[in-house]
Amino acid sequence: LSLLRFLSAELTRGYFLEHNEAKYTERRERVYTCLRIPRELEKLMVFGIFLCLDAFLYVFTLLPLRVFLALFRLLTLPCYGLRDRRLLQPAQVCDILKGVILVICYFMMHYVDYSMMYHLIRGQSVIKLYIIYNMLEVADRLFSSFGQDILDALYWTATEPKERKRAHIGVIPHFFMAVLYVFLHAILIMVQATTLNVAFNSHNKSLLTIMMSNNFVEIKGSVFKKFEKNNLFQMSNSDIKERFTNYVLLLIVCLRNMEQFSWNPDHLWVLFPDVCMVIASEIAVDIVKHAFITKFNDITADVYSEYRASLAFDLVSSRQKNAYTDYSDSVARRMGFIPLPLAVLLIRVVTSSIKVQGILSYACVILFYFGLISLKVLNSIVLLGKSCQYVKEAKMEEKLSNPPPNSTPGKPSSKSQSKCKHSQGLSTEENLSASVTNQPVHQKENVTPLLVTSNSDQFLTTPDGDEKDITQDNSELKHRSSKKDLLEIDRFTICGNRID
Repeated sequence: LSLLRFLSAELTRGYFLEHNEAKYTERRERVYTCLRIPRELEKLMVFGIFLCLDAFLYVFTLLPLRVFLALFRLLTLPCYGLRDRRLLQPAQVCDILKGVILVICYFMMHYVDYSMMYHLIRGQSVIKLYIIYNMLEVADRLFSSFGQDILDALYWTATEPKERKRAHIGVIPHFFMAVLYVFLHAILIMVQATTLNVAFNSHNKSLLTIMMSNNFVEIKGSVFKKFEKNNLFQMSNSDIKERFTNYVLLLIVCLRNMEQFSWNPDHLWVLFPDVCMVIASEIAVDIVKHAFITKFNDITADVYSEYRASLAFDLVSSRQKNAYTDYSDSVARRMGFIPLPLAVLLIRVVTSSIKVQGILSYACVILFYFGLISLKVLNSIVLLGKSCQYVKEAKMEEKLSNPPPNSTPGKPSSKSQSKCKHSQGLSTEENLSASVTNQPVHQKENVTPLLVTSNSDQFLTTPDGDEKDITQDNSELKHRSSKKDLLEIDRFTICGNRID
């Protein structure tokens, strides 16, 4: 051996990549998956954002009409007689409660001075505002996590059959709890919008830059954790809600700034670059975060089509004549987006920013209201058509005719017990697919076959076929023991991603 021979061997040494063909093919597929993530993710985001928009427009358009019809029935009740046991239908009771909560919280918001809050926040230092903004984000997630439970408790307490034994504190305490929640959450969102407005109006834009950099810190907290399909679904729903809420906050900021500059259109072009910068940073962070999460956990890009089919199933099932829940409440549970506090704040900002005087102004308001109704109806029709298409592609039509298992407050495991009757031969771990409030059970088996599988029908629906199908799939149940039904994830986890 000599130095010359060593250098010659290093310069002429060859290698054959085809000997590791499987490994390099897998690495290439990972690259292609990362390239597909932006398109598939944005498809899910656009569909989810329009779902949130539909639920948000419902508060301004159809909810007042439904409240009017419910009150009209209540006033004309002597004409109908007491043929029915119920004075009002459960849906009408919930509509009246929502309308009363909106009106009360709107008048309560008049006692909150937006200008004083703006100058109070503007006088703080940049570091303090950065800390305040982070605290507000955490508080918003906590409020959203508990808020829908408060509203659901109110709706069920007000419409629960009277034959049952009373196990609640009464409708009035629940109503005051709901009003207090909506009012506090609206104030919290107002502080968020005010902080963002201060960042937009700061001269050096340092606060806006720090707030945008906070989004990239989110990548560090999410990418290097272990995720399964259900955990990624929860995080995707949370991202949809966060992005839609940011759009509404940017709208509020633009309205307040345009009011201060006497609705000068030139000032809108001053705000436009900052708005685009905030939106672009949100999109970039979501793409990078989801791309690396799918890469590190061997999840294919087809999983986002499964998520979209699950959201579409919620929409289609809630559009039935007698659904199990209201559509906006279903979106709130799935994504964590509760439209009532945001609607109260937007109504408060719009009414304080725009002065309506004269017959022409009222005519414009009426035309604007009819335009909102037209937008709501058009959006609902398009969403319903797309949702039916996604449900058919996922082969989930049969799930629409199967009612969900009943569960009582004292028996949390009744859902799994009802499944045992239908599945007969299924393992206990498969039947105990808990709700999303429980953390996934840690498993020692290799979960790679689960994550690579792209069959949406296998993942989104619980196998409930004949005994022949059960016996054929018994060999696969060991590998699918930790898999949960996306349709059973009725509780959003926006307070943090639940991981193993």
